[in-house]
Amino acid sequence: MKPMPRVCIMRRFLVWPSQLIWVFNLPFIAVYRTLHEKIDSLPESQWKLSRLRFFIIVCLCQFVYYWFPGYIMPVLSAFSWMCMIKPNNILLSQITGLSGLSVGSFQFDWNSITTSGGAPFGSPIIVPRWAIVNIFVGFVISVWIVIPIGYYSNSLDAKLFPINDNNYYTKNGSNFYNFSTVIDQDIHFNLTAYNISGPIRMTISHAISYGLAFACVSSVIVHTFLYHGKDIIQQFHTSLANREHDIHCTLMAKYPEAPEWWYLILFIINFVLAIIACYIGKFMPWYYLFLIILLLFIFILPIGIVAANTNQTIPIYVLSEFVAGAIMHGNLIAAATFRTYSFNTLFQAVTFINYLKLSHYMKIPPRTIFIAQVVGTCVSAIVSYSITDHFLNTVHNMCTTNGDWTCVQTISFYNKSIWTIIGLNTMFGKTGIYRNILWCFLLGAVLPIPFWLLSKKYPYVKWLNYVHIPVMLSAVSQLPYIPPGNILSWVLVGFIFKVVIRKWWLDRYALLFSAAMDAGVGICIIFIYFILTNKNILFPKWWGLGGIYTDGCPLSHKNYYGYIPSS
Repeated sequence: MKPMPRVCIMRRFLVWPSQLIWVFNLPFIAVYRTLHEKIDSLPESQWKLSRLRFFIIVCLCQFVYYWFPGYIMPVLSAFSWMCMIKPNNILLSQITGLSGLSVGSFQFDWNSITTSGGAPFGSPIIVPRWAIVNIFVGFVISVWIVIPIGYYSNSLDAKLFPINDNNYYTKNGSNFYNFSTVIDQDIHFNLTAYNISGPIRMTISHAISYGLAFACVSSVIVHTFLYHGKDIIQQFHTSLANREHDIHCTLMAKYPEAPEWWYLILFIINFVLAIIACYIGKFMPWYYLFLIILLLFIFILPIGIVAANTNQTIPIYVLSEFVAGAIMHGNLIAAATFRTYSFNTLFQAVTFINYLKLSHYMKIPPRTIFIAQVVGTCVSAIVSYSITDHFLNTVHNMCTTNGDWTCVQTISFYNKSIWTIIGLNTMFGKTGIYRNILWCFLLGAVLPIPFWLLSKKYPYVKWLNYVHIPVMLSAVSQLPYIPPGNILSWVLVGFIFKVVIRKWWLDRYALLFSAAMDAGVGICIIFIYFILTNKNILFPKWWGLGGIYTDGCPLSHKNYYGYIPSS
């Protein structure tokens, strides 16, 4: 057999190893096999239902059911039943509300559990049990222990603000912070106006989420070095054809690889285009693109390993915001450009590797999938840009005062980038209110070490090998952009499928169940939009609508003293 040529280096570490499953692909593979295999190859069970029939039944049932949480009874998407017992009690609302601490709150809506609020978790059915346990432990420690202690002890004047949201406030907590007063017409930070308006304040959950994100970024580097260092070195010296006892690699070795120079040329073309765009458009100094490439080079491998094993996302955007705030604070466009190139490039790279693993499972030739991915990306970029440009030029005051349109991603992106504009010193400097949060970088780097040492000293204690600090921190670091109730309901569904349901059911139907639920929700959303929402047909008012926050808990957004900040 001829020696394999050198190929894209990340394939060697993230695609070829059989232990990196990339669980995101499993429901798709189950559906592909169900639709294309003539024989139901899985062993028979006491259920005689074929996989295809099972998929269709679950999809139809979910399509019918989703009319309730999606249109008729939205309270099912945010069911805070304990708060409904006494909805006028502020303390009870803060503790039990879906957007509070979510004690006793549940979601009976597959779409909200897996995707609502930009949740990065995906289907809990495909995530390993040990990862779900880590996320739940992180949730309990952060949401049910650290945040309540910080809030009710009035740390950082927490009682002036709601217990959990992603807004920014004035120093007395009576109003949302008006950023237009501290940003001039050129979209630059005005320090004089900022000193007059006062410092920006956050809720306790918002502040803690930044600390958890900082800790997660540093811990993933240390964790990868400790737990995967030897494997990475071994993978570097192993070719695709020489991977013993791996049928996927044996079969894929028969195809010619996409040469490394294909990837190199693609990178150079896009890097040059990015330089030209930054220089001509004056978005940011073009030489900062080299710094972005350095960050990606450091983080793509550890983040890819976590994504492959758990389908969880490490919040690398906080590091890009941190760097942007340090080197180009005061310039909104430059900071946003830096964040866009760093985060989105890493996200697209991990997504590309994910689909390479899918082609690896499905035995699609590497050169074919490379060309398909490049062509598909170019087409989607052109279509997305054309549609966005069309609406921005035809819809008056879109994303500003037009109430019929809400640019959710734009608002979220702006909120997450705002402190990079005012600079690190104003938030995390020596005189900054949140300066102690920076210690979380050190905390995150230290936390994996004792568990690794204990696992080496006590190898017979198996649970020590499953302690994963980055995963434990990653989910709760998404607060408060994701309500705590989303995480709790996600964990509950995962527990049901991974523990309660018997293994034969899990092996035969679970992946199809996940895919069918996604398909049913997607089809129903399309029907609801074109038949009702698009025509502004609202369901009659009743208690099932859940009120203004859809969870039947109207006071969970008030501060400790019963006041809701105004704009």
